[in-house]
Amino acid sequence: MSMDFAPPKYAQVMQAIQERIESGEYAPGDILPSETQLVRELGVGRTTVVRALQTLAMQGWIEREHGRGSFVKGRPEREAETVRPGLGAAEQGESADSLVEVARVPAPRHVAKLLGVAERTPVIVRKRVARQTDLVSAVETVWVPLEIALGTDLDKAEPLRGGIRKHLQAVKHVRFDRITERLSARKPTKDEAELLGSSNPVLGVTATVHDPAGNVLLAMSLALPGSLHELEDVYKVR
Repeated sequence: MSMDFAPPKYAQVMQAIQERIESGEYAPGDILPSETQLVRELGVGRTTVVRALQTLAMQGWIEREHGRGSFVKGRPEREAETVRPGLGAAEQGESADSLVEVARVPAPRHVAKLLGVAERTPVIVRKRVARQTDLVSAVETVWVPLEIALGTDLDKAEPLRGGIRKHLQAVKHVRFDRITERLSARKPTKDEAELLGSSNPVLGVTATVHDPAGNVLLAMSLALPGSLHELEDVYKVR
């Protein structure tokens, strides 16, 4: 019996694109062929191409811009290979079709605990989706204390084009110092399942963002479909 196992198709697509980036065929700043072109050229399905591009973006090889395409960043530095979903969500720009809800709500118990406030304390919630072509690749919910949101656009139902981190730094002059993340496999909530179009298990990421003094600036909950996401970490063994 042969002990040789072929890697998954999406991994083969990733490898083909990585080899082209490393050879210089795709130079930094170049736009990659469209998903349709890659489907035809590589003889795989669209879902396979989407998953490959999603993973390449998470690893730092490419950058995906909604409505424009995928752009080459180059081979990532070793430390950049670590995937940080919380930081990515805080830095992700919003668009009109990604923003699902902006509201002032009483903090649920688990959110209050994350933010260090009393249960049902009013907070700002921003809920949005990330898309890869016609697929919803993530549901991201961000909770912000009122004192942090005061004087910002976080409570307005308009997209933050530069992302939450950049907006808070520009308007409130706060600095993100560290992010604490917890990962778990879980069922999506009812709202998440409706947005994802599936009740299949997701990779759940709960994150809190802290300033240099240790204060919690915001909390996030991410629902990532397992069929579209892989998380990878690289670390030294001492």
